Amino acid sequence: MIQRRNFNIATAFFLAPTMVVLPTNSWAKPDADTFHKYVAALESAAQARLGVHIIDTASGLEYGHRADERFMMLSSFKSLASALVLARVEKGQESLQRRIRYTRDDLVPWSPVTEKHVGGDGLTLAQLCEATITTSDNTAANLILASYGGPAALTAYVRSLGDTVTRLDRNEPELNRPSGEQMLDTTTPRAMTQTLHKLLVGNALTAGSRATLIGWLKANTTGDKRLRAGVPAGWSIGEKTGTNRTDANDVGIAWPPGRSPLLVSAYLAESTAPAAARDAALAGVGRLLAKL
Repeated sequence: MIQRRNFNIATAFFLAPTMVVLPTNSWAKPDADTFHKYVAALESAAQARLGVHIIDTASGLEYGHRADERFMMLSSFKSLASALVLARVEKGQESLQRRIRYTRDDLVPWSPVTEKHVGGDGLTLAQLCEATITTSDNTAANLILASYGGPAALTAYVRSLGDTVTRLDRNEPELNRPSGEQMLDTTTPRAMTQTLHKLLVGNALTAGSRATLIGWLKANTTGDKRLRAGVPAGWSIGEKTGTNRTDANDVGIAWPPGRSPLLVSAYLAESTAPAAARDAALAGVGRLLAKL
């Protein structure tokens, strides 16, 4: 679906990507049919279900494919988890310089930063937020969640932002395991993009907190083969990935030169293709941003 935020339908179009390749000789916006065909081609190549939602803040247009279907957040929740830390700091309920001490028993798989600082003085909340966004450190994510009451507190926070869809129910690494009809730890592409819009360009956070969160997202090191790989040279992008054995996600914000940013959520699930094909599909979403 493509719509203006005031529900006017976009009328421009671009060539449908029969081979998942975007045309480079024009600047034509897709209509709903060509947008869906392009994303469907990415889906087919990745042998997966791919949900995409994009908000173009310059034009007010929104683009969606499977935008209201649920997908597991995986590690993409870590951007929201860190945003809540910043919101609490703004209210005087927390300090980014507060040190969190932890033991080896607190470590969970994939903790490249926290595993180097076990014992002693631990790490500050600022360091934990940076670690969980830029390296997807799982122990850092759990320590952040524990700092304000766990997954339920994060769900309550997004509800306070008007997000009635996104939910976090478990900690790392359990949240990466499918829960079937329970739909634990899930969101929709539309819900995530709209919440990111409030956090990164809206007024949910102060300008200083927005800048801090965006800085962490720009410094992410886990997404070089996904959205980042698709956006043109000269663009600036900040994003957060998520991964398990069959799913690959990437959500964030991208700035074309001289234009207002685009918010994007891309969730790829139930893939039977190799990991490289999943990454390529998400890079394809990045290329799509350049046509909007």
